[in-house]
Amino acid sequence: MSEVRMHVVRAGRFRRKSDGKSIQRFRCRRCLRYFSRATFSPCYRQNKRRLNHKVYEHLASEISQRRSARLLRCNRKTIAKKFKFVALRCQADLESQNKLLPKAKIVEFDELETIEHSKCKPLSVLVAVNENRKFLVLKVCRMPAKGRLAKIALKKYGPRVDERPRGRKLFFESLKQFVEPTALFKSDENPFYPKDLLKAFPRATHQRFKGQRGSTTGQGELKRVRFDPLFKLNHSCAMLRANINRLIRKTWCTTKIPENLALHLAIYAHYHNNYLIDH
Repeated sequence: MSEVRMHVVRAGRFRRKSDGKSIQRFRCRRCLRYFSRATFSPCYRQNKRRLNHKVYEHLASEISQRRSARLLRCNRKTIAKKFKFVALRCQADLESQNKLLPKAKIVEFDELETIEHSKCKPLSVLVAVNENRKFLVLKVCRMPAKGRLAKIALKKYGPRVDERPRGRKLFFESLKQFVEPTALFKSDENPFYPKDLLKAFPRATHQRFKGQRGSTTGQGELKRVRFDPLFKLNHSCAMLRANINRLIRKTWCTTKIPENLALHLAIYAHYHNNYLIDH
């Protein structure tokens, strides 16, 4: 460290255009190159870094990218770039924060269904929350249409791969780092859950509850019963639908790319865990 300091000297300061902040500049005596305190920042060379936190709050508060661009008076392309930048940071930060939490002893998990551009191309979102209603893992998977739309979807879009079996396996593998091996898992009576859970958590206890009738609020996640054994999960999923614009309606602001849905979920999960639960 001392050797590095011998070869690095201060070389003045400059005022950053994006926010007007004064930044220290340095020069390396060996390679004669210049760098600054901002060189190693994740926001390096961003012209509108002041928008990062605002975009983060907007996208976690029911505001679409187009409306966010209008409110912040910038181009939609700027918001699209900020969306990916903020989401990737939220993904990494969320994982590191969950690793610091005490390992969960009670976990509630289930699937939330949404669409990719059309109701003929549904998506499944595997969601797990701990006893404090914090999101642990969210996994997006493609799935084929079912019911009356199955034939229409097959004719219009062709066969659709069911990614749920592999998604469940990755979902439970990801949970291992956040959950006790002997934890109590709660879910509905999906017939595929026990087998997949047993492979990842052979010492865990699994409680299954019969599905209840959905309420008009929360688009089915909230139940019309006095006592909901999966209330923490269902309430969290209802909050996902209420605060992520692409999950609210089936006619606009729909997901066009499943990977972007996963990024948007990461933004809200980070905001939910850090601002809605802890405060």
